[in-house]
Amino acid sequence: MILTVGNTKGGVGKTTLAVNLAIVRAMDGLDVLLVDGDEQRTALTFTELRAERQGAPGYTAVSLDGPAIRTQVRQLAPKYDDVVIDVGGRNTGSLRAALMVSDMILIPMQPRSFDLWAMDQMAELVSEARELNPKLLAVLVINAADAQGNDNQDAAAALRDVPDMTVLPVTIGRRKAFPNAAAAGRAVTEPGREKDPKAAAEMMAIVRSLYVQRSSRG
Repeated sequence: MILTVGNTKGGVGKTTLAVNLAIVRAMDGLDVLLVDGDEQRTALTFTELRAERQGAPGYTAVSLDGPAIRTQVRQLAPKYDDVVIDVGGRNTGSLRAALMVSDMILIPMQPRSFDLWAMDQMAELVSEARELNPKLLAVLVINAADAQGNDNQDAAAALRDVPDMTVLPVTIGRRKAFPNAAAAGRAVTEPGREKDPKAAAEMMAIVRSLYVQRSSRG
């Protein structure tokens, strides 16, 4: 499956989710390609850190921009079991190119008004992409969810009103385990002193939900 993690809104945790997804799938024995399509190159920086700290990343990482994402991913994808594409937090050529070749886009949203307001632009981009890529499945996930209060539920209710998109039934809490694990070159699911069982369980639930979504689509 070719999965893009993207949003026109920055700071919603795209790269964190992308690298964790790549590691979890690789740990399942799959050959995974991680494509860094963000000009900040955070996914590549993490991969270099992971190689230094862990000996090997366990997946292949490349950097691609703009139309090269569309052309190169099409050529590379048959060589891998899974492709995960991380694209930056703006309406860029890289995001549009990724939508053209993806089976699914995972759109992380924080339960904040500014994030929800950005949803209209993402919905428009997905709709435009489906004109040329009708197989594209769009999935929303609430990331950095609040520990208490009604904001998570209110955000989920608002997102369910977005047409032709699926809201995952699981959320990811605002947990220090994610940045702590990243600083050690690990996924939150891997052993280490920064491992948080709740964060690990949430990440695994996201992985299961994403690939169930794809399987049910056929």
